[in-house]
Amino acid sequence: MTPNDDPRRFLLDLFRAAVASGDPERCLPRYLPSKPLGEAVVVGAGKAAAGMAKAIEASWDGPIRGLVVCPHGCSIPTRQVEVVEASHPVPDEAGTRAAQRMLSSVRGLSENDLVLALISGGGSALLTLPAPALKLQDKQAATQKLLKSGATIAEINCVRKHLSAIKGGRLAAAAWPAWVYALAISDVPGDDPSVIASGPTVVDPTTSADALAVIERYGIAISEATRQWLSDAASETPKAGDVRLSRSTFQFVSRPVDALHAAAEKARAVGVHAVILGDSIEGEAREVGRVMAGIALSAASSKIPVEPPCVLLSGGETTVTVRGTGTGGRNREFALSLAIALAGRYDISAIACDTDGIDGAPDAAGAIVLPDTIARARQKGLDPHLVLVDNDAGGLFGRLGDQVVTGPTGTNLNDFRAIYIPGSSR
Repeated sequence: MTPNDDPRRFLLDLFRAAVASGDPERCLPRYLPSKPLGEAVVVGAGKAAAGMAKAIEASWDGPIRGLVVCPHGCSIPTRQVEVVEASHPVPDEAGTRAAQRMLSSVRGLSENDLVLALISGGGSALLTLPAPALKLQDKQAATQKLLKSGATIAEINCVRKHLSAIKGGRLAAAAWPAWVYALAISDVPGDDPSVIASGPTVVDPTTSADALAVIERYGIAISEATRQWLSDAASETPKAGDVRLSRSTFQFVSRPVDALHAAAEKARAVGVHAVILGDSIEGEAREVGRVMAGIALSAASSKIPVEPPCVLLSGGETTVTVRGTGTGGRNREFALSLAIALAGRYDISAIACDTDGIDGAPDAAGAIVLPDTIARARQKGLDPHLVLVDNDAGGLFGRLGDQVVTGPTGTNLNDFRAIYIPGSSR
């Protein structure tokens, strides 16, 4: 069977290959450090935290203890490292308690001890410990508004770091003088360690003034306590030269570009040219969808940038400014915008999914676009343009049976997009 015979299956195979590249048991063990003279303590947070903890247990030669926190529904059985579930993307009390316990577990260690910090996407919401002057409700309110504002993940995490007692390098500072070795699965455009899970083990290049500027830029209403804290010098995060972070090391174990290369290899194995357009693409999802449609049409009609049969691969993290009554979902919004712009031409198909299995809401990872997507939507009485305005792409793809439902995947390598252009049109 060729991709032309079943483009849906082909696209799903590419997505599965991308997700598999970030499986902790597959990518983490080769990066483990040497055993310390003292004890090894595991801490961590993110959508891959439980899988990373299990991979550590399977490969670490010696005793370990520790605690990691993951989103509800992402826990898996472990033997030595405790796994706690908490809320994502809006923080909750469970995350607060887990973060406090992590700080307590790394305080008082010696220079002979080692902290293994397991970092993955989602850690910003899960490491929830508010700064001393703030309450959890202050962080919850700010987070909810930022998530709907259209702010980039770097901007959102800039604010999160300065409202936190554990992010922005503060976890590593608390562990001093122990060695801190962070193992990270990246989910952010550009793979910036200070942005992934809001950088709990690395110095922070952003400032409290930057956080206030983000809040002003997007018109975010915050509590008076939050504003006062961000105006206080005590809200500043550890910066370059801070001795408390001088024994902290950061190591990527998997990145979004690895997922794209895995998908490209899968496509080439069945005779389809693969082009990686980029792993750090940002912007409003609907705008990116229109741009990607233009590139796909160029490939189909002019063989630029590649001759069909081909697949255009990209990653990154788009945003959705929610103005309608729908729930957003950046991958599904991208997919609907793409479908509208393609209008069924050249038999082009596509997939857009979040590799963590959750596209803004737990009901789906994303969606598949087929040449007849728009026609089928209209047959069901749906106006795709109005649905897009209402930020309800999930509702449309749900009606069509074209949502991709995986449940939590146990990893997070950001968004995955693949557009398939067949060798010839019908």
